[in-house]
Amino acid sequence: MSTSERMASDKDRVVIFDTTLRDGEQSPGASMTLEEKLQIAQLLDEMGVDIIEAGFPIASNGDFEAVSEIAKLVKKAVVCGLARANPADIDRAGDAIRHSERRRIHTFIGTSPLHRQFQLALDQDAVHERVVSSVTRARNFTDDVEWSPMDATRTEPDFLCRTVESAIRCGATTINIPDTVGYASPAEFEELIKMLIERVPGADDVAFSTHCHNDLGLAVANSLAGVAGGARQIECSINGLGERAGNAALEEIVMAIRTRGDHFPYYTNIDTTMLMRASKLVSAASAFPVQYNKAIVGKNAFAHESGIHQDGMLKNAETYEIMRPEDVGVKASSLVMGKHSGRHAFRDKLTDLGFNLGDNALEDAFRRFKDLADRKKHIFDEDIEALVEDEMTQAGEAIRLVALTVIAGTGGSPKAIVTLDIDGEHVTKEATGDGPVDAMFTAIRSITPHEAKLQLYQVGAVTEDSDAQAEVSVRLGQGDRIVTGRGADTDTMIASAKAYVSAVNKLVGGQAGAKPAAKLKAV
Repeated sequence: MSTSERMASDKDRVVIFDTTLRDGEQSPGASMTLEEKLQIAQLLDEMGVDIIEAGFPIASNGDFEAVSEIAKLVKKAVVCGLARANPADIDRAGDAIRHSERRRIHTFIGTSPLHRQFQLALDQDAVHERVVSSVTRARNFTDDVEWSPMDATRTEPDFLCRTVESAIRCGATTINIPDTVGYASPAEFEELIKMLIERVPGADDVAFSTHCHNDLGLAVANSLAGVAGGARQIECSINGLGERAGNAALEEIVMAIRTRGDHFPYYTNIDTTMLMRASKLVSAASAFPVQYNKAIVGKNAFAHESGIHQDGMLKNAETYEIMRPEDVGVKASSLVMGKHSGRHAFRDKLTDLGFNLGDNALEDAFRRFKDLADRKKHIFDEDIEALVEDEMTQAGEAIRLVALTVIAGTGGSPKAIVTLDIDGEHVTKEATGDGPVDAMFTAIRSITPHEAKLQLYQVGAVTEDSDAQAEVSVRLGQGDRIVTGRGADTDTMIASAKAYVSAVNKLVGGQAGAKPAAKLKAV
């Protein structure tokens, strides 16, 4: 390839900036453990993500540790730390990313009238001064500095141009334009990017980026419109995970560009066959289920029930599918699973579903699968997904459910007897309650004392048959902390207990051997 051809090709490449581990984790209840973050970061690196925003180092010691460990782990991607426009944030981010050979600091400040007046209490000149000082300070740690004017889509154009120009002059190499509250329309966002590139001196020497939220369901459309306007980086997250209604979904961005090359003449470096695997990993780690009809990675994305659709599919799959399932990591063929299936078939099925388990985890999952097959006549893909995700949730937890007895009926108060394993020691408690679930949760709380309030108790069926597994979500809130646990079992009470215990593990830092869990032994 000649130099001119390579330069032309580079101009057509869209850089993928993944913020699952930063903006995604800011979703209420989506906190992840260090181990989960490392697994996700490694997978993002393998699948070809260009920049991984690993966290917000100043936010907590846990965030700092995660960014630092990801910086050591990742081999190909740029590792990025987020920082507000103040010295302490920037210094902390610089320290967190120092182990990475390819590192970036992403610094930001609100620029819209609303943010200046109500959040910052600063005028335009004071905000501008912070832009200059923050970008200048960030350059002391790395040559790769990204700057964002938060709430850019509601910022006065003249002031936005002024701040972008100063950020470039002070050494920012990427200018990210956030639609922080998902307010813009695609036409407006495309024109905004075009305006900045045309008006701001030095714009040709930097990369422009999009960061669009999904409050009006336009995050992906706005991101792609920004690329049409001249941006060449898109900030996005797996499953669209993010604050409020979420971010632009990475899998939708990538597959739109790949599938509609006639309309989006660009390319990314993402290995799309890993999209389903990434979706499942993030869903399990965050305890945020993927909606059934979610584009690209939803369970119904390649499912057809209508007789007309089935007829078309049998004759030619392109009649109703614009993408091949294999292109996103879903195999069209499937094995019928039951109690007579062996380990080989079970492993193949897990691979088809996007799971890659180690030998020990595979054995545990296979044992639970056999138990489920004895209790359930028909085993569906969704049953196996729920089983493995439940196993992944419990793996390494210091507090685990051992035994549960619930007595309920028309006579007397419901009673629950619960036995938990806390770092290898069994503790049993009995409690009564207004109902069987209340009794069970009270018994667990007596073993694992905490002041968290139950904010959500949600039960769903994994499949439609009468012997379906129950999939339960429990959300606990204590002060500013919100944690979510999930559990699955054919017995709704057991699934509920697993979900509550999973949430408690997150609440007390319940990794095996962790001090907070160890203290519970004395209770």
